[in-house]
Amino acid sequence: MGERVAVVWDESFLGYDLGGDHPLNPIRLDLTMRLATELGVLDGVELVKPRSATDDEIELVHDPSYLAAVHAAPYSGWDVGHGLGTADNPVFDRMHEASALVAGGSLVAAELIASGAVDRAVNIGGGLHHAMASHAAGFCVYNDCSIAIAWLLENGFERIAYVDVDVHHGDGVQASFYGDPRVLTISVHQHPMTLWPGTGYPRELGTGGAEGTSVNLALPPGTKDPGWLRAFEAVVPAALAAFRPQVLVTQCGADTHHEDPLADLSLSVDGHRATYQRLRELAEQHAGGKWLALGGGGYSLFRVVPRSWTHLLATVVDRDLNPDTTVPAGWMAHTAPLAGTALPTSLSDGGDTGFARWDGTAETQLDNAIVATRRAVFPLIGLDPDDPRD
Repeated sequence: MGERVAVVWDESFLGYDLGGDHPLNPIRLDLTMRLATELGVLDGVELVKPRSATDDEIELVHDPSYLAAVHAAPYSGWDVGHGLGTADNPVFDRMHEASALVAGGSLVAAELIASGAVDRAVNIGGGLHHAMASHAAGFCVYNDCSIAIAWLLENGFERIAYVDVDVHHGDGVQASFYGDPRVLTISVHQHPMTLWPGTGYPRELGTGGAEGTSVNLALPPGTKDPGWLRAFEAVVPAALAAFRPQVLVTQCGADTHHEDPLADLSLSVDGHRATYQRLRELAEQHAGGKWLALGGGGYSLFRVVPRSWTHLLATVVDRDLNPDTTVPAGWMAHTAPLAGTALPTSLSDGGDTGFARWDGTAETQLDNAIVATRRAVFPLIGLDPDDPRD
């Protein structure tokens, strides 16, 4: 792939800091870039600086009144409204500037793909998929995923697929395009009966001529790598093939990991690596190689996110890392005093990523989840829900 990739990064991303003991600590971004750099993943890769998204670009997705509230929030009283000033979304200094920079990073990635300068671009600082048109939610102020997709639609793209593998439902992106048949949103997440935000049921299909372009695969708590990959393969590739996107946008949250403190799926870093590599294959097969990869959730700041997203960066730049790669001593020496806990010594958890493909049966909770999604969506996109070949 060589020069046909872009990694969008600047230390100014660390300014998106909700403060104190908030779970979304930007140290995870710094540690990821340090680890990827020490392992040579980014050797010879020019890091592309982000820019700030303009108000007009942010308003492709967000209401002007909400944008005004974000601008004013650090100087306002406690009653800010719009989901700001809550435990999940506390007001912080230069909140608009930090959030606009994250959105601008994803816009730069989209611009590079749209111009033909690159085929793949990644912004690990992005993936803030919960922000809604008029309010903040789930640690997310501006929805950079939706802003980048909306910008692509404004600039000549007619079919965009968004695949969200975060443990939480990609509700903000779904809401942005729920009535737009030009955007296929697919979210693979923990079942909404067991996890915030409580949305993402298979029956959420799209509306107003966009029925079948919202795909939700809700998995039971405790799902491990083989089950997660079995479910993904039973739904996602067929939906992408039917939709024929011109570009694939992915939100690559690392909070599906079994050590993540905020959720209950049980994947390993090895499962994450397998997922990223599969997303790359799907971009090549169904989106002409055009792939915009974004970060997202992930709250095991020291043990999981840096390893997972180092695999993501390596996958995007075609420098796949052997799972048994040793974590460099320099990174360990820097991180151990910050972590206050034992750190993994390799890029693997020893996870089992082998899986049996879905065969049309529905004898387990996991397979019931597969069947529920396929029966809800596949008839709307010309596929047979009960035929495992589809």
